[in-house]
Amino acid sequence: MDRNRKWEPGFGAVLLILMSHMTSALEVPLDPKVLEGLPQPPTITLQSPKDYIFDPRENIVIHCEAKGKPQPSFLWTRNGTHFDMDKDSKVLMKPGSGTLVIDISGEKAEAYEGTYQCAAHNEHGTALSNNIVIRQSRSPLWSKERNEAIVAQMGVSLVLQCRPPAGLPPPVILWMDNNFQKLPLDKRVSQALNGDLYFSNVLQEDARSDYICYARFPHTQTIQQKQPISVNVLNNSPEGERRPGFMLPLGPTSTKMVLRGETLELECIAEGLPTPDISWQKEGGEFPSSRMSYHNFKKTLRISDVNEADGGNYRCTATNKVGTADHVIKVTVKAAPFWISAPRNLILAPNETGILTCRVNGEPKPNVHWFVNGVAMDNAPEDRSRKVEDDTVILSSVQTGSSAVYQCNASNEFGYLMANAFVSVLAEAPRVLTPPNQVYQVITNNPALLHCASFGSPIPIITWFKDSQISIKNSDTYVIHENGTLEMNVAQPLNSGKYTCIATNNLGIKENHVYLEVKEPTRILKQPEYKVVQRGMSAVFECKVKHDPSLIPTMIWLKDKGELPDDERFEVDMDSLTIKDIRDADEGTYTCIMNTTLDQDSASAMLTVVEATPTPAIVYEKPDAPTDLELTDQTERSVQLTWIPGDEHNSPTQNFLVQYEDLLHQPGVWINLTEVAGTSTTTQLQLSPYVYYSFRVLARNEVGYSRPSEPSSQYRTNPAAPDENPSDVQGVGTEPNNLVISWTPLTGFQSNGPGLEYKVLWRQKDVGEEWSSKSVANLSRFVVSGTPTYVPYEFKVQAFNDYGSGPDAEVKVGYSGEDVPLSAPDSVQVMAHNSTLAEVHWEPVSSLSVQGKIQGYKVYYRRLHGLHETEEHADQQEQVLTFSGNRSEGRLPGLQPYSVYNLFVKVLNNKGEGPPSLNKTFETPEGVPGPPSFLNVVKFGLDSLTLEWGPPMDNNGRLAGYTLIYQAVNNTSELGPGKVMTLQANKTTVTLGSLDSSMLYKLYLSARTIKGPGPNVSNEASTVMETMPPVGPVFGTVNTSVSEEGAVISWEYFGHHKNVFVEYIVENSEENWKKELVNGTHSHTIKGLKPGTSYRVRVVARDGADGTVHSTSEVLVTVPAVPNRQVDIATQGWFIGLMCAIALLILVLLIVCFIKRNKGGKYPVKEKEDAHQDPEIQPMKEDDGTFGEYSDTEDHKPLKGSRTPSNGTVRRDESDDSLVDYGEGGDGQFNEDGSFIGQYSGKKEKDTHEGNESSEAPSPVNAMNSFV
Repeated sequence: MDRNRKWEPGFGAVLLILMSHMTSALEVPLDPKVLEGLPQPPTITLQSPKDYIFDPRENIVIHCEAKGKPQPSFLWTRNGTHFDMDKDSKVLMKPGSGTLVIDISGEKAEAYEGTYQCAAHNEHGTALSNNIVIRQSRSPLWSKERNEAIVAQMGVSLVLQCRPPAGLPPPVILWMDNNFQKLPLDKRVSQALNGDLYFSNVLQEDARSDYICYARFPHTQTIQQKQPISVNVLNNSPEGERRPGFMLPLGPTSTKMVLRGETLELECIAEGLPTPDISWQKEGGEFPSSRMSYHNFKKTLRISDVNEADGGNYRCTATNKVGTADHVIKVTVKAAPFWISAPRNLILAPNETGILTCRVNGEPKPNVHWFVNGVAMDNAPEDRSRKVEDDTVILSSVQTGSSAVYQCNASNEFGYLMANAFVSVLAEAPRVLTPPNQVYQVITNNPALLHCASFGSPIPIITWFKDSQISIKNSDTYVIHENGTLEMNVAQPLNSGKYTCIATNNLGIKENHVYLEVKEPTRILKQPEYKVVQRGMSAVFECKVKHDPSLIPTMIWLKDKGELPDDERFEVDMDSLTIKDIRDADEGTYTCIMNTTLDQDSASAMLTVVEATPTPAIVYEKPDAPTDLELTDQTERSVQLTWIPGDEHNSPTQNFLVQYEDLLHQPGVWINLTEVAGTSTTTQLQLSPYVYYSFRVLARNEVGYSRPSEPSSQYRTNPAAPDENPSDVQGVGTEPNNLVISWTPLTGFQSNGPGLEYKVLWRQKDVGEEWSSKSVANLSRFVVSGTPTYVPYEFKVQAFNDYGSGPDAEVKVGYSGEDVPLSAPDSVQVMAHNSTLAEVHWEPVSSLSVQGKIQGYKVYYRRLHGLHETEEHADQQEQVLTFSGNRSEGRLPGLQPYSVYNLFVKVLNNKGEGPPSLNKTFETPEGVPGPPSFLNVVKFGLDSLTLEWGPPMDNNGRLAGYTLIYQAVNNTSELGPGKVMTLQANKTTVTLGSLDSSMLYKLYLSARTIKGPGPNVSNEASTVMETMPPVGPVFGTVNTSVSEEGAVISWEYFGHHKNVFVEYIVENSEENWKKELVNGTHSHTIKGLKPGTSYRVRVVARDGADGTVHSTSEVLVTVPAVPNRQVDIATQGWFIGLMCAIALLILVLLIVCFIKRNKGGKYPVKEKEDAHQDPEIQPMKEDDGTFGEYSDTEDHKPLKGSRTPSNGTVRRDESDDSLVDYGEGGDGQFNEDGSFIGQYSGKKEKDTHEGNESSEAPSPVNAMNSFV
C-alpha cells in the first residue's frame, strides 16, 4: 500500500482568529431514550481496514455501516469515481447497510482491485469512510535457477541465500532438510530477518546436500521451495582462530528508520572463530526493559511500540577470546499521523457558537485539511458563519438547517488519518436524565454528591432547592458543578431531606426531585479483649457495635488477617466469637469487622494458649429439662416466657429451644419458635392472632438436647385482620380469551381469624379502566374470561376475614392468552454466501399480528433439484431451522452446491406458528466436486498403463475436467517426481505412455469445476516386467579393506532390477553362506566378524525365487587378531543365543521361500496377471493429515493394495527434491507449476506411534506449521 496516499487533495481558505467569547457546545447524550427522538447526521460505525488483502477463492466483503436519523443511504466510489453497483451483477449491497459483497467466483479477481470509499448520507449531512485499498493476495513462483554445490574451507564464514519471490503479504521463511525437519539453529548458525542462513564458522558437520529454503504464503495457503543447496566442507587447510567481524550489517555503521508505534528490529550477525557472543547497548541511554527483548541468540534486538525516545545510536559488540568488533546502528524514529485530540460531535442551539478541533502530530508534521459533507472547504458552498484556522473550525451563530458532517484529514509521507464529526443544530426543551426520586445515602462527615444530569439545546441552566423552598447557592457548604451536580463537602444529619433541581432554557423548564439521607457512623462500643486460655477450654471474644438502625450490619471475624478456620469449634454470633476446645494452632490475633452498605469499623485482640492443668476425668451428659415455665407481660402480640434451667451435667448449656403447639389449627404438632442463648432464662415471644398457644423449652449442650419441659399454661390470642396477602401471585392466559390468576393460599396460622377469603382485582393495563373484583373462598385460582388476545393486565389478590382486610396487595402484571399469529413475514430475500451457506432476510411481522410473545421465526427449506437437472426430486426431505427472538435474518448452512432450493418463513409464538410467507426460490453457486466414483487400471503394458474411471457421484457444478497425477515408487518405497495430466470432462479413460517397465506407480485422480478440484481417488499398478536378460557382465571389480567397524566391501554393478546381497562364510567352513541385502548401494561394511579369522566373500544378484542369477568371484578377507585380554564374543552366552535365534529365523524364511517357489515360480507373468485382477484402492490418509509417502522402516514390503513384480525388484526413484512428491490426505492439490497447495493448519495429526502403523515421512505443510 502507498503509505503516502492522501485521503483527498486540496485545502483552502484564509484562517481567522478565535472569537473571544465562545458558547460551550452541548455533548451528545448517551441515553438511548434521548437519542431516539433527535435528528442526527450520519455516523460511520463500522468500516473495513485501510489495507484489505483478499483471498481470491473467497468473496470480497467491504464493510460500511452507519447510523443516523433518518437512516442513511449509501454510495461508493472506486478509484475516485462513482461506483455503479447496478451495472455489475457480481456486486451486492447488504440490505440496511452499505456493506458490499463481491462474488469473484468465475471472475478475474484483479478486476476488483482498487481504492474504495463509502459515503453515508441523509438530509442532515454526509459521512465518509477511509479510503479502503483492495488488493489480491499473491504467491509468485520461485525464479528458475540451478544451484552449484558450495565448497567451503572448515572454519570460514558462509552465507546461504534464500531470496524468496516477493508475495503479498510477504512469505514466512524456514530452512529444512529433505525430511522436512527444521535445521538446528544456534549462536553459530542462524537465520537472518531476510531469510538467509548465516554460518559464523563452518564445521565438518555442516556438509550436506539438502539445505532447502521454504516460503509459506499464508493467504493463498501455498508453499514454495527453493532448489536444494549442497555444501561441501574441506579440511585440508582449516582456518585458524580469528577475531570477530560483522557479516550483517556491513561496515562500521548503518542506519535504520522505524515508525512510531511499530516494532523495531535490529540485527547483528558476526563471523569469527571461536563463535562470537553478541551484546547490545544504547549510547547515552537505557533500554526500555518492559518493551525490549532479545531473539535469535541475542543477534536480534526487538523493541515494541516504538516512541520518539527510542531513537539514537545502538551499538552491537561481537566478542570472542581473540578480540572484539563493534557496529553502530543509527535509529531514526518517524511517525505517521496520530491523534492528540480527534474532532468530537457537537449539538448546538440556534445562534450558538461551537469549535471543532483536529489535533494531530507526526514526523514530519502532518498537513491538516478540512471537508464538509465530503467536499473540500475550497469547493463547498460559502458559509460566513464558518471559519477555518489550521486545525480548528469555528462555527459562529449557527442557524437551524445548517447541520453537517465535517471531515478532518491529516497526512504526511507515512500515512493519513481521517475523522468525521457532525454538527447538529437543535432547539430542544430541557430534559433531566437523572432518575426521579433517587435516594442518596452517606455517612455523617463524609462528602455527598447529588446528580442532576440534563439535556437541552441551548444548554439548560441548573438551580437547586432544598425542601422545595430554600434556594441553594455556591458556598462553603454547597458547590454546584458545571454538569449540574450538587456537592456537600461535609454532610451532616441536618442536611438530610428532599432536594429539587430545575433545568431551564429559553424553550422550557424541567424539575427533578432526589433525597439525601445522612446516616450515623458504625462504631465498635466494646472491643474484644486480650485472653490467656488453657488448652482444651473455651474463649469468648465480645464485639458490641453501634450502627445506624436503618442500615443492615454484617459481622466478619478474621484470624491473623485471614478467614477463620473451617471448623465447627468456631461459633460466630451477632456480637461475639466463641472458640471451643482450644488448641495450640488457635493462638493468634482475632479481628471483628462490622460492615454496613456505607461504612465499617474493626477491632482486634490476641489469644494466647497455655498448658492445661490436669483435672480428674469428667463425665458429660445431656442437660436436664427446664422447669417452672411462667408467662408474664401478656399483650395481644407478645408474651414473656421464663424458666429455670436443669442440671448441665458438666457441659455448659449452649442454647435453649422454645417450641409452641397451636391447639386450634394443628393440635399435637410442636413447632420451633425461637432459640435463646444458654446464659439467658427468659425471652420475649412475638405471637400471631387467633392462635391457642402452649409453650415448652429444651436445653442443649455439647452432648445433645434435653427432654422437653412440661408445657406451659395455654395462652390464647384474639382474632385480627390478616397481616399478609397470598404469595406467588401470577397471571397467565391459557386460552386466547382468558387470564388465569393463581396464588398460594394462606395457612390457618396465617389467617389471623375466622372467615378467610380472597378478593381478586383485575383491569386491563394502560387503558384507564376501573378495577374489577371478585371474592372467593377456599380457592387458589380465578379465571377472568372474555379478555382480548394477549394484552397486559394488572391484578392483585388481597386476603380478608371477619375482622378486616389484609394490607394493600402488590400489583402484578400478566398477559391474557395467546393465539396463533395472523401474518406471515414479508419481503423474504435470500443471498447465497457460498456454495453451502445462504443468508435469509425477511421483514418482521407487526407485534399486533403476533397475538402473543414472539418466540422466533422458522425457516422451512427443501432442495428441489440440481441446476443440471430438470425434474424435481419428490423424495427430498424438508428441513427446518428455528431462529429465536424477534430477528430479521438467519443463515442456512449445509446446503448442496449448484442446486435450486425453495423456502418460506413462519413466525412462532407460544401458541403455534403463523401462516407461511410466499415461497422463495434461490440457487446455490457451484462448489468443488466429489471424488470420481472409481479408478481402475484396465490394461497393463511394458511401458504403459490404461486407466478407466467413473464421474463423481456429486458434480456440485459444471464439470470442467479431471487432473491425474502419477508417481513412480522405487524399491525403498520412495516416491518419484509427480507428473500431472489435465483431462477433459468428457473423458473417462486414458493411456499413460513412456513408463518404465516393471515399475510400480501411484495414481491420483480428482475432478474439478470452476471452483477448483475436489478430493481425489487413488490406485496403484505396475507395468509389465522386461523379460530380456541383461547383456554383458553384471559385476565389475570387487575391492576389500578392513576397518575398526568391520570388513568393507565395494563393487561395480551394471545389473537392472535385481536384489543384491553381500554373502560371506568362514574359510574352509561347511556352514551356510550368510547374506546381507545391499540394494541401492555399491559398498557395504560387514560387522561382527571374529578377529583373527579369514572369510570368503562374494556379491550376488538374486531373483524373487531366491535363485542366484549373477555372482562375483570369491575374495578372501582376513580380520586381524586382537590382544588376548579382549573377550572373545563368540564364547559369550548371549551371543550364542542370539546366533541361534537368527539361524532359526533364517530357517523359517527359507521354508517360506521354498513353499512360495513351488507354488508358482515357473509362471511369473501369470502371477502378475493374477495380482492385478482386483487391485485395491489405497487413498491418501485423510484422517490424520499426513502425506502418503511410504515408510522407510519397511524397505522391502510392497505397497498396500499392490503386488511386487515377479522379479522382486523395484526401480529406484530419480529425484526427491520437489514438494510435488507429497500430498496431504484427500485435500492436497498441485498447481500447474508444480507448487504445493493444501490445508496447512487445522488438521489433527494422528500419533505416529499408535498401533502397528508404519512410520510415515513427515508432511511439509505440518512441518512448516509446527515451527512457524
